[in-house]
Amino acid sequence: MMLLSPLSALCVLAAVAFAVPAQEKRVHHHADLSDHVHDDAHGFQYDHEAFLGKEEAKTFDQLTPEESKDRLSKIVERIDIDKDGYITHSELHYWIKHRQRRYIEENVNKHWRDYDKNQDDKISWEEYKNTTYGYYLGEEFDDVDDKDTYKSMLTRDERRFKNADRDSDGIATREEFTAFLHPEEFDYMRDVVVQETMDDIDKNGDGKVNIEEYIGDMYTPEPGESEPDWVQTERKQFSEYRDTNKDGYLDAAEVAQWVLPGEVDHADNEAKHLIHETDTDKDGKLSLSEVLDQMDLFKISTITDYGGMSVDEHDEL
Repeated sequence: MMLLSPLSALCVLAAVAFAVPAQEKRVHHHADLSDHVHDDAHGFQYDHEAFLGKEEAKTFDQLTPEESKDRLSKIVERIDIDKDGYITHSELHYWIKHRQRRYIEENVNKHWRDYDKNQDDKISWEEYKNTTYGYYLGEEFDDVDDKDTYKSMLTRDERRFKNADRDSDGIATREEFTAFLHPEEFDYMRDVVVQETMDDIDKNGDGKVNIEEYIGDMYTPEPGESEPDWVQTERKQFSEYRDTNKDGYLDAAEVAQWVLPGEVDHADNEAKHLIHETDTDKDGKLSLSEVLDQMDLFKISTITDYGGMSVDEHDEL
């Protein structure tokens, strides 16, 4: 039995392309490239996970320099679709997008095995509910310390499941289950993402977010601690940019603009960044030698495998 719902941690949050603290944790982009901020002045961990993938990035950290070079060479060969000996921006962009899609597919496959108990290639709400909450349902969570939290989680999961279940038959197909686990990837789940954000931040339940609720979601001061500069910046962001109608609150529409901004292609940005940092002869493309010369940058990026890259010839692009 799974005691805790995985959904509390499964909304995919993207690391923004500049160094910011935790205030961006609620901004949803499509398939995050890395959990790290993109700040090359303090290391290349964002690029490492963007190029290699999160799991593969961990693997690379364990390899010798020669092993890393050999694996990276094989990855470069796969990225070079036209086999001309160079990686272009379009090839690099396509690869990173492919890694993103694969991460989501593997995440769904992992949870699918957990929840499809009768192995009929479908997941009913009852299967999900019983697997996640199981024994505690019959006891109405009486044996759980934080009873109200569990009830709230159950209500939240059911609402999200029903929204993902487009034909309302109480059963999730693989695509519907993907929408359930990764609602930020589906336009028709947009309202659910916004509602869950409002539920989390709107502490007084008035249907809108005031400045203290907004800041309180990101930062809790220690006694006697003065607010850091980034909190002051966020107060300004709230009043000047988030609160578009200037009424002192964020309503659902304004929250949507904040947490679900217009699509920013982070894979495209990362491809441009990696070429800019690595293309020493400035011909707009990367040779194998240029990539290997910057091995520390690449073995710290999403190219190798987004969420578990293996150099598998059968893994079609």
